[in-house]
Amino acid sequence: MKYLIDTSVFLWALSAPGKLNRRARNLLSNEREGLFLSAASSWEISLKFGLGKLELPEPPAKYVPKWMLNWGIQALDISHRHALAVGGLPLHHQDPFDRILIAQATAEGMVLLTADRMVGKYSVETIWCGT
Repeated sequence: MKYLIDTSVFLWALSAPGKLNRRARNLLSNEREGLFLSAASSWEISLKFGLGKLELPEPPAKYVPKWMLNWGIQALDISHRHALAVGGLPLHHQDPFDRILIAQATAEGMVLLTADRMVGKYSVETIWCGT
C-alpha cells in the first residue's frame, strides 16, 4: 500500500503527535516502504514558514528532508497530470494544497493520510488521522 501524508499530519507527527490517533502514529512509525510526501507539502510548509505562520526548529530546507530521510518517506513530485487533475475535482475545498494532494493520491492510487474533514467529500481513499 502507498500512503500520501497530508501536510498537517506530517507536521503533527513531528511536533504534536498527540493530535494524531493511534492508528496514524502506528502507521507512520511502522510503515517503511510506502510513505510519500508531496512537493506540494514542502511548498506549503516553506510558504507558511516564510510568512511567519509556522514555527520550525530550523529552516524547511533542512527540516523537511531530514525528517523524510529519518522516516524513510519518499518524495512525490507534482506532475502535469496531477496539476491538470485538480481541474476535474469538485469545488468542495478551496485550499489549493489540499486539492493537489487529493489529485495526486487519486492519480497515483494512494491512500491519503489526513485530518481534514473536507477531504471526505471527495472520492479519494483516506485514513483519518486526527484524534
